[in-house]
Amino acid sequence: MPNIRRLDPTASPLDYFGSELRRHRESAGLSQQELGNSIFCTGSLVGQIETAHKVPTREFAERADAALMTDGCFSRLVGLVLRSQLPTWFQAYAEMEAKASYISTFQCQLVYGLLQTEAYARAVLGVEQKEKLDEMVAARRERQRILEREPPPALWTVLDEAALYREIGSRDVMRSQLTHLLGLVGKPWTQLQILPFSAGQHTAMMGSFTLLRFDDDPDVHYSESYDQGHMTANPQLIRERSVGYARLQADALSERESAALIARVMEERYGEQPGPDACAVA
Repeated sequence: MPNIRRLDPTASPLDYFGSELRRHRESAGLSQQELGNSIFCTGSLVGQIETAHKVPTREFAERADAALMTDGCFSRLVGLVLRSQLPTWFQAYAEMEAKASYISTFQCQLVYGLLQTEAYARAVLGVEQKEKLDEMVAARRERQRILEREPPPALWTVLDEAALYREIGSRDVMRSQLTHLLGLVGKPWTQLQILPFSAGQHTAMMGSFTLLRFDDDPDVHYSESYDQGHMTANPQLIRERSVGYARLQADALSERESAALIARVMEERYGEQPGPDACAVA
């Protein structure tokens, strides 16, 4: 008889998900392989999730709900599970971000996490998270779900022009990422501006930061150092950063001008390039 690992459901969201999956599967009289067959995955994957060795995706959770008729139990749990995969110091911010009604952010090196494509996110996170890369990418994709809610938060992003030129992943990854940014133009709850090199010195020379605003709670300012995040609701700092952000918006290109710059960089830097054997044609 196999030695079945028994989980402590209180140990973590992942352990709780695994124990509930096993409980519902056994109640339904299904083996791991039978459940896997019904949700288009292997029995081995079911077993790994039941023993908290593998993190479930949202798709897995939704299919498990349908197969086991659990009324959305796993779909509700999976968000908590994926959030728990984020770095401990970042989890508090992710919870606040998910509740915000208005997000305004300045990013000086990278595209803001909520606007990253999966391939771009994988390249960024893969620098230091190779062992848990799939889990980290899934967690980032889960964060992005707040943009799909009704109504979504108002998201205003000022992106330094340097982020357009920093090649993340590959030329194809960057082209897809910039195409995604262009797709945001004109959306009612999203505004994207590029701060051009020509702006010179500006009010965010100290680095990236984000302001979160809520319907019923104080505003929050968030910034990061190398290995930790810093959140504060200090009214004086919020006032200073809000004024600084307004100045960034004034110095940045308009949304239409920003879209034109993104399109130009996409074609000139990441467009199709002639092969090594190509010859110039007069």
